[in-house]
Amino acid sequence: MVTWRQLWRETTARVADPVQARWLLEEASGGDRTALLRGLDRDASPQAAETLETLVERLVAGEPLQHVLGHWDFRGIDVLVDSRVLVPRPETEQVVTFALRELDRVREARTTEEATGPVFGLSAVDLGTGSGVIALSLVAERADVRVVATDRDSAALEVAARNLSAIASEAAARVQLVAGDWYQALPARVAGHLDLVVSNPPYLAEHEWSGLERTVRDFDPLGALVAGPSGLEAIETIVSGAPGWLAPIGALVVEIAPDQARAALELANEAGFVASSVEQDLAGRPRVLVART
Repeated sequence: MVTWRQLWRETTARVADPVQARWLLEEASGGDRTALLRGLDRDASPQAAETLETLVERLVAGEPLQHVLGHWDFRGIDVLVDSRVLVPRPETEQVVTFALRELDRVREARTTEEATGPVFGLSAVDLGTGSGVIALSLVAERADVRVVATDRDSAALEVAARNLSAIASEAAARVQLVAGDWYQALPARVAGHLDLVVSNPPYLAEHEWSGLERTVRDFDPLGALVAGPSGLEAIETIVSGAPGWLAPIGALVVEIAPDQARAALELANEAGFVASSVEQDLAGRPRVLVART
């Protein structure tokens, strides 16, 4: 028999990262961080030790930690993660932050403008939803928001559907998953009535693919990362099409690469948005296009 303390020491030496080692031990033990720390001097069961060995082998072989664990936290929501969808990243959490800010602005503006009492519902579309984390966060954090989440990849929609169970049933009921390519997935009746269009689209150029880290290149879906020769193809489609779907006082929020800030602003201006800006991520890099109708 071997204790969890011994396993932690051995695992840290093998993966060369104490934080990742702790994540693996928590997963193998079936408990959280507190339970693991309290039981470090207890013997690990043979089954748990075997599970840990499998997890370590996968990580050492180059598989992303999130895939090895099979799930990941996104703004407090524990979501399924595998090779069918992008690994949720902190940059996309910032996208949600700005999307919520815009929804709050729309709500306040509509209430003030109409002077008829509170706005009883806001509508959003999450284009290219992937694992669904943006849509899930919007409905989990705002009780008056409904989201249509679209994706052309049926495998990604399967993951998003599974992740609906990670939030309260009342919130999950306000998410509709629809198969289709960008705006083609939306019913014509919602044109001109959406309060928010939000997306984390592919924004890498084809030539950038080979230079990505192996954990990204070999495990994230290519179609969710690479847009085309320039990297702007999906962003251009989303930005140029948004005004026809957004209501007055609506907003577009799109994740971009830092070097695409100027091009994204030009696209927003050409599309006719009355105001646009590029917001920074937590590392201070230009990351999120916000454009208002």
